[in-house]
Formats: sequence, structure tokens, C-alpha cells
Amino acid sequence: MAIDRERRRVLGKLLAGTLAGWLARVPLLAGPRAGGRKGAPARPAAGLPDVVVARRKALQAKGGAPGAEAVREALGAAIARATGAKDPVAGLASLLRPGDVVGVKLNCLAGRGLSPRPELVRALVDWLLEAGVAPRRVILFDRSTRELRRAGIVPGAFPAGVRVVGIDNDYDWTPREWGPSGSCFARVLVREVSALVNVGVVKDHDLAGVSLGLKNWYGVIHNPNKMHDDGCSPYVAHLAAYPLIREKLRLTILDGIVAQAHGGPARSPRWTWPWGGVIVSATDPVAVDATGLRVIEERRRELGLPSLAEEKRAPRWLPEAARLGLGRDDPARIRLVEA
Repeated sequence: MAIDRERRRVLGKLLAGTLAGWLARVPLLAGPRAGGRKGAPARPAAGLPDVVVARRKALQAKGGAPGAEAVREALGAAIARATGAKDPVAGLASLLRPGDVVGVKLNCLAGRGLSPRPELVRALVDWLLEAGVAPRRVILFDRSTRELRRAGIVPGAFPAGVRVVGIDNDYDWTPREWGPSGSCFARVLVREVSALVNVGVVKDHDLAGVSLGLKNWYGVIHNPNKMHDDGCSPYVAHLAAYPLIREKLRLTILDGIVAQAHGGPARSPRWTWPWGGVIVSATDPVAVDATGLRVIEERRRELGLPSLAEEKRAPRWLPEAARLGLGRDDPARIRLVEA
């Protein structure tokens, strides 16, 4: 009963604090919502790996600036292997339905050098178009236009028609309860996107322990600042489990060409290094983060840093995500392959 009262209190505050300001700019008739087709979302074939890692020496260039072709080759091999397809185009096509509006959620908080690199995003966009997705049905989005620009994600870097969208406080005015909290979600996610590709970065986070794939969803709610107590647990897990995200997610990609083992989530060059790879999954977003966590912990040991647990910021939301049925967090149970 106490929990129910607290949830009602949270939602009441959301309504009181946000509804009045947003009603003035929300159309009275919003129209039909895109991606509203019936039926279960596309699912990858059984027997696929939980996680695919593709590392290349060519991606470990000094300064973390490998060529676009090396980026495309590694990412393409990982997507093909993760989907059991002959190439990344066929792999992406297998995850989508005709008419899907594909939202690619990026993590551009740290700017150039520790955001999904434009070459990687461009390769993904090219393959989506080759897979038959119309340009206007591809939306690259993050929480602000400013952060997208700082990361080099601008319309001119992509084929004509592909949309680059900063949420810029444009949230759906209806608060939604999810797990232990409630939020207003980005209108582009609620009203347009029917299939999601999550593109995060392999990096440390000063409160959550790591910021990889699951925590990237903090960028689609209006109040992420309220979700950082207790190491962001259980908030990260429950947000990722919310149907608006869980049922639309098709693919998770972590850009680890340059990774960061300490000092995150902002870029701290002292702690970055050219890990030189990508981590991909079409089946298990939890296993992706568990793999990225292991990469970071191994680097911390190499540097003589204490473990995240020793610093009292182990990502406790990761086993919670597994408990919610989102995937596997135990490395011994993760089916990991290299591409």
C-alpha cells in the first residue's frame, strides 16, 4: 500500500509540474500514432548468440581515429553474425516489419571522442536504407540537438530524408508509470518510432557504474535526474523493461572503438583507450551490458584501479534487469562469439 501511494504521489507531481506547460504546444488532435500495427514485433531466429564481439587491429589506431571502412567492416560482421544473416543488410531486414519507423537512439552526452562515431552511425543508416526502410522512416535521435551536433550527428552527414531529431524537451504530455517511478516519454518514441536500435558507448559512469546500453534509455524520459539514487538501481532495469522500449527494441550496439574505464559519463581523455571493437546483440540487451562491464573491469585492473564493487558503484541494476526477464547477466551463461 505504501508503494502504491508513493507511485500515485509521483504521477501526481508529474502532472502538476509538466502538464500545464506542455498543453499549450501539444496539438489538440495529435492524429494516429505511427507504428501502431497489431501483432508481435519481429524476433530473431532461435539459436543465435547472445552477444557478438568484433575487434579489429585497424580499429585500435593511435588517437582512436580509424578509417570508415574498418568501422563498417567490423560493425557489418557483428550485425550479420548476431542475426544469423549473410550480411548486415539481410540481418537488419530480418529484424524489421514493412513500414517500420526505425528510431536509432544514440548516446551523445560526451561529445566527439566518446559518442557513437558518425562513421558507425552512417554505416548503420546505409544498411537500413538498403534493407528497404524509406529515408523518412529512419530517425536518429537523442535528448538534445546540441549534443547530437557536438558528436557530429548532423543531417548533412546522412542521406537526404533521414531525420536527425533532438528531443529538446518535446515529451508526450501523458505521464506513464514504470516500475518504481513515472515519467513523460519523448514524443518521437511514443508517437512515431515502431522499431528501436540502441547505440551506446562502452564507458564508466560515476553513479551507475557503467553507461552502456540499458542506461541509454534515460535519454528518452523527462526526469532522468530523479533516477540516480542508489546507483540508478532499480530504475535502469525497470525503465528498460517498460513495454514502450522493450517491445520495440530490435538491436543493441555498443561502440567500443574508444572506451573509457573511469571518470564517466563525460569524456575524460586520461581514462580512454582504443579498445577497438563493437559489441552487438539482437537477442539480449542485458548480456550486452554484462559484456561491456567486463571490458571496463578488465581495463581497470590493468590500470591498477579498484573494481567498481570496491568503489561501491557496481551496477546493481544489471542483475535486476535479468530478474525482470530482459536477459542474462551471468557471464558463464552468456553465449558470446567473435566476428
